[in-house]
Amino acid sequence: MPDPSIPLRIIPLGGVGEIGKNCYVFEYGDDIVVIDCGLMFPDEEMFGIDLVVPDVTYLKENRDKVRAFLITHAHEDHVGGLPYVLPEFPGVPVYASTLARGLLGNKIKEHKLHNNPLIGLEPGDELEIGPFTAIPFRIGHSIPDAMGIALRTPVGIVVHTGDFKFDHTPVDGKLSDFHILARLGEEGVVALLSDSTRAENPGYTPSERTVGEAFREIMEGLEGRVIVATFASNIARIQQVFDAAATFNRQVAVVGRSMEQNTRIATELGYLTYAPSQLLPKDKINEHPAHRTVIATTGAQGEPMSGLARMANRDHRFVEIQPGDTVIVSASPIPGNEEYVARTIDNLFKSGANVFYHAIKRAHVSGHASQEELKLMLGLTKPTHFIPMHGEFRMLVQHGRLAIETGVKPENVFIIENGTPIEILPDKTARRGTPVAAGYVFVDGLSVGEVGDVVLRDRRALANDGMFMVVVQVDKQTGRVVGRPEIITRGFVHGNEEDPIIEEAIRRIRQAVDNPGDRISEIALLKSQIKDGLSRFLYEQTKRRPMVFPVVVEV
Repeated sequence: MPDPSIPLRIIPLGGVGEIGKNCYVFEYGDDIVVIDCGLMFPDEEMFGIDLVVPDVTYLKENRDKVRAFLITHAHEDHVGGLPYVLPEFPGVPVYASTLARGLLGNKIKEHKLHNNPLIGLEPGDELEIGPFTAIPFRIGHSIPDAMGIALRTPVGIVVHTGDFKFDHTPVDGKLSDFHILARLGEEGVVALLSDSTRAENPGYTPSERTVGEAFREIMEGLEGRVIVATFASNIARIQQVFDAAATFNRQVAVVGRSMEQNTRIATELGYLTYAPSQLLPKDKINEHPAHRTVIATTGAQGEPMSGLARMANRDHRFVEIQPGDTVIVSASPIPGNEEYVARTIDNLFKSGANVFYHAIKRAHVSGHASQEELKLMLGLTKPTHFIPMHGEFRMLVQHGRLAIETGVKPENVFIIENGTPIEILPDKTARRGTPVAAGYVFVDGLSVGEVGDVVLRDRRALANDGMFMVVVQVDKQTGRVVGRPEIITRGFVHGNEEDPIIEEAIRRIRQAVDNPGDRISEIALLKSQIKDGLSRFLYEQTKRRPMVFPVVVEV
């Protein structure tokens, strides 16, 4: 019998109320298992930030309890945070399926991490970790080998769906495991955590196979080259590029570091199959007949340094867009990336290419379940409690409504934010716990977590209003100004020496220095008086707040 006083604690450290940096903690007594540890790409307000990873302060505080990281699939928003988090947890194993281990192994090698064993975990296995038994099950998604994970715990079964959709005609022929889901539902699922990405979309998400048909329709009868841009991790999509190309006797060149790497690993592991003669080396692209060439590349999100963006900007080593090329952008823009994508598509049209993109032709389907599939997941597992995850707040709310429609009691639907624990007791009741730390950790170049909100606020201020630097020389004995104060501005409109604002600013500086209050001129006091007086004056004059840097030199 489980101890009635010990709850199972489920704590999202990322992935709830946002798309990205998925990280879910399951804690019972002295044991913790973590499902996924992803990253998120920065928004345009995060100046100079490369990546955002989950704040794992809670895990660090409970380091001796952490038993394992379980990985559902190898997408960046589920595994990208590991290289930044694992150094804090030496010796803790990472369990993942074959393809995820292949792609992750590469990433871990690049980051020179050697202390965390990478161990196989396949659908159908049962893995005991302390009081937990992990039961991975196969699920459809936009990368092969995607899994959901059921955890058998002392308080009951918890099902974590991972990212999923129910694709009845998957490209690799591996169907979602309805049998296990139904069996767990019969046994009794105490809580379901389910993917909410498309909870606003009615109906069903189309099968991945429809994309292959769209590729063939577009390619048929074309004389020029075909360039397909998609996610480097979408192995099923890359397979369909090879299949469609073979239909029209075209060879495929794979371009872009991440896509080349993933294609090589997936081919070695048997997840990509094509005749060796069908692969065209990228340095032979320009010699190859256009009507027999297909190029698979990255950059479907308009990322500035990606293959497609460089081709569109005539900045690519191997491929330059030419009139007569056909480009298929096989992805829909991630929220926040619309502008980048639109810019890339514009540049492609300017170069004379014909572009098929999300608004014109559906050469893309989502890897996430729409409403009818989400209801099916709820119907199969019949959970007592429901925690929607992996979605922005409005998506979680919509998913919660679907759960209530399928029979979950309204009081048992928990729409939460990162860091809010849900505690499930052995009598199957649940409650919210006291929130734990769960913010953003910024990766900026080589520094992880050193850039905080204050630095970002300063970068925002510099970007919006510029800077105003003042160098003042004062006499060490008398505290009086020596010579004329020097003003240097950057990104601030008034920079001319004769500008009346600059003249008045200099007068205000002299005034601040000559009246330093009651004490003899204390440098720190002088600086703060110059800063306050100038900031106020500049705001009155320009309604802008540049960052003011006073430098006081004693002579």
